[in-house]
Amino acid sequence: MKKQEYSIEHAKFIKKRRMNIALVWGLRIGLLAILLGFWELSTACGWVDPFLMSSPSRIGATIASLYRDGSLFYHIGVTLAETLVGFAIAVGLGVVIALALWWSDTLCKVLEPYIVVLNALPKIALGPLIIIWFGTGSKAIIFMTVLVGIIVSTMHMLSAFLATNKNKILLLRSMGATKLQILQKLVIPSARPSFISMLKVNVGMAWIGSIMGEYIVSRAGLGYLIVYGGQVFKLDLVMSATFILCVLAAGMYFLVVLLEKVLIKNAES
Repeated sequence: MKKQEYSIEHAKFIKKRRMNIALVWGLRIGLLAILLGFWELSTACGWVDPFLMSSPSRIGATIASLYRDGSLFYHIGVTLAETLVGFAIAVGLGVVIALALWWSDTLCKVLEPYIVVLNALPKIALGPLIIIWFGTGSKAIIFMTVLVGIIVSTMHMLSAFLATNKNKILLLRSMGATKLQILQKLVIPSARPSFISMLKVNVGMAWIGSIMGEYIVSRAGLGYLIVYGGQVFKLDLVMSATFILCVLAAGMYFLVVLLEKVLIKNAES
């Protein structure tokens, strides 16, 4: 009898949860539709100048034009590749540096002021140096992406490692665990939520870095389209490239969310 009651309650809980998810997605899509509809209506009625603000229909026509001339996926591919490579390098190096700083308290104390200064440094100021160092190709843009994201990754993960429960560390030490075992069995698993949080933050930082790099030096990519469109006053092209950036960034963010669900499921099992 108890098993049957539990199954019924569980089914109700699952149904309620699915309805809540459907409601949230419905409201999201509805809000987006309202905003786009109002935007289109505003330009059609002349409330705002479509030359300055563009419109959803003009953006759609511009994207279709880019698709027809074969340049749409080329520019998307260039920016996406630069962003993903820079994102992966920034995350990987950030985690490694954070582990090294956690491992050595002396190294952490020595390098912490420099990390803070580098984080506060406007990365755009290094643009001329980056061009001299790496030229005008994708290497310069990837370096800018790494530069923007690596400090955030390092500081985020270092804070997570240092926040590990001190009592648990003392317990493991009292049982004879080595520092490597403490790292593997306690510190890294406890930092898993912070790692996912860092990935979510770095999604935005990676796109900022790649577009910033394309602003400085690029011959292709979505950032190049934005700069070019602004220079020749093709604001429909600027808005279209910005819209595509929003879609790509959202897709990358949802991939991180999917990874989070997989890690949570594996941790529970």
